[in-house]
Amino acid sequence: MVIAALTTSALVACTTPGDEPVPSASETSASETGGASAAPSSVEVVARGLDAPWSIAFHDETPLLSERDSGRMLELAADGTPREVGVIDAAVPGGEGGLLGIAVHEEHLYAYYTASGDNRLERYELTGDPGALGLGPREVLLEGLPSAGVHNGGRIAFGPDGMLYVTVGDAGDRSSAQDVESLSGKILRLTPDGEVPEDNPIDGSPVYSYGHRNPQGLAWAEDGTMYASEFGQDTWDELNVIEAGGNYGWPEVEGIAEEDGYIDPVQQWAPADASPSGMAVAEGSIWIANLRGERLREVPLDDLADSTEHHVGEYGRLRDATVAPDGSLWVLTNNTDGRGEPGPDDDRILRIVP
Repeated sequence: MVIAALTTSALVACTTPGDEPVPSASETSASETGGASAAPSSVEVVARGLDAPWSIAFHDETPLLSERDSGRMLELAADGTPREVGVIDAAVPGGEGGLLGIAVHEEHLYAYYTASGDNRLERYELTGDPGALGLGPREVLLEGLPSAGVHNGGRIAFGPDGMLYVTVGDAGDRSSAQDVESLSGKILRLTPDGEVPEDNPIDGSPVYSYGHRNPQGLAWAEDGTMYASEFGQDTWDELNVIEAGGNYGWPEVEGIAEEDGYIDPVQQWAPADASPSGMAVAEGSIWIANLRGERLREVPLDDLADSTEHHVGEYGRLRDATVAPDGSLWVLTNNTDGRGEPGPDDDRILRIVP
């Protein structure tokens, strides 16, 4: 390891490249006080015909998009037409790996991707103007992260503190999630330049929290509370409130265990109904895109034990959710990732007004 200087729901939790076994009918969520199906006020298709898209970010008003298998970085015109900004040539697709999460900070694009032997975090200066954006030379911020055909994590996002948070899966090495000397099975916290912040919970380490299996969603409430979604194995997927230095239990526990030393999730779901990936906070709720569960789940911030399911089975697998500059929710479908059943317009970006 070397440290150097657009909208709706559903994918998959997995131990192997295939889907998880379907839990029995008795395996229902301990937090299932809601679960009603409802629909936000409107849904608009912003873009279509995308190839295994993974992450959405905004550069001012311009939507940017990563495609996992092609390694392409795209910008979208106002009519939804995609244009290639650049290609991450070192990204190597395979299983769940490839070009994964992206984030924008000031005039830089940050990208997390799977290379030939590791996962890496890089940044690129964004050059040109909307409609003609380009990528400057790559700058490696973090390399040597464990990679595998599954459990690569890959979500990156800037928090309200201005720091860059990075989710890293256990890459199939379960025990590494409990080893704070390893960066797999962790959520990392870095400065925008890729350095370790002085106030991180472990001195000199980018590790912010540990005991994670495959976290793929990050979001913050207005009060600064940090949330993360996580793929479980075959029992429970999770929504967690992330605390600095917290141990979230994997592989010792999965879901709500009520054991000393581990932080329990605030909500859990059977993987067949969830496989939570990207997430966003909007209109007083957490909105979680679900892959295998093929639904957009809404969790109200004032009652984290409750939830409402939207668009169940309507759009297939959902990979990412993010808030656009106009306040709408953009949701990314993921039916062309090798596990879905693509329709003629897949994959799509959905614009939802909560």
